[in-house]
Amino acid sequence: MRTLVTPPHMRQQTSPLHFRPITLDAIPVINGYLHRDPSRTCDYTIGGIYMWIDYFSYRYCIVEDTLFIKGVSEDNLGEIAYSLPIGSLSLPEAIDLLRIHCRTEGHRLRFSAIPEDKLHLFSDAGPCSVSPLPDWSDYLYDAASLATLSGNALKKKRNHVNRFLADNPGASLQPITNAVIPELKAFLSGIASRQHQSLLATVERTQTHHVLDNWDSYSPVFTGALLRDHTGRTVAFSIGETVGDTLFVHIEKMDHEVPGAGESINKMFAEYMLAANPEIRYINREDDAGDPGLRAAKQSYHPAMMLPKYDIMIDD
Repeated sequence: MRTLVTPPHMRQQTSPLHFRPITLDAIPVINGYLHRDPSRTCDYTIGGIYMWIDYFSYRYCIVEDTLFIKGVSEDNLGEIAYSLPIGSLSLPEAIDLLRIHCRTEGHRLRFSAIPEDKLHLFSDAGPCSVSPLPDWSDYLYDAASLATLSGNALKKKRNHVNRFLADNPGASLQPITNAVIPELKAFLSGIASRQHQSLLATVERTQTHHVLDNWDSYSPVFTGALLRDHTGRTVAFSIGETVGDTLFVHIEKMDHEVPGAGESINKMFAEYMLAANPEIRYINREDDAGDPGLRAAKQSYHPAMMLPKYDIMIDD
């Protein structure tokens, strides 16, 4: 009797990757891997992961001293996708493990939000198709430009800041500490009640509350500051994260009924962070998610460059 032998590539293999929920106690571990290969795109920061942990269904595992993150495509929430693995494994080695995992899970291997400057890594990954994600490009600004608002292009922004300072003599910026968390939560709820909230805005507001509720866990990575008017009332606050030479502004909230509050927190937080971290050259204010109003607002600050991202489908 002839014995049929199943080809190796068709044999059922057990996945070595076991993804688990991303929890607060994982911040130091995940952050350690992110800093091993710093990126100027927001998706490879603690804020970029934790602020959107539920929206993109992020999970993680560490195998062979390599961080793997599983979620969904930024352009299609119904498609499972993976971030670029970071660690000791080469990309072809990591892809081999992901191929096994995808076969056992029954879906194709797709990477999402791959920065343009990392596309060359896939040259040894075998056949693949690359699709741009135009709504998810990050806005990268010159840090000194945002801190000074110098030049004619930003004259209107300077005027708004000057108006705020004239209306609010003695206005001050102060660091976020546990002592002001209840005040910031009340402020956040107050401004939300007066604004129309899109799905993404609602997700962001929920996660901002989560960050404030767990400030002790986030404060080793995040830095925040709040802006007070002449009466001492909070009118805006920002929270960011520094990776390498780039400050990522993950959260920026302001009272739109206070003229110049938004422009002032933008400028003053940039000044504050540059004074504490002179190595900062760029400020990443993340993407616009295809929202026309957000796109116009971010373009009005004249980014130094855009950081395109891509989905990559690996062909079996």
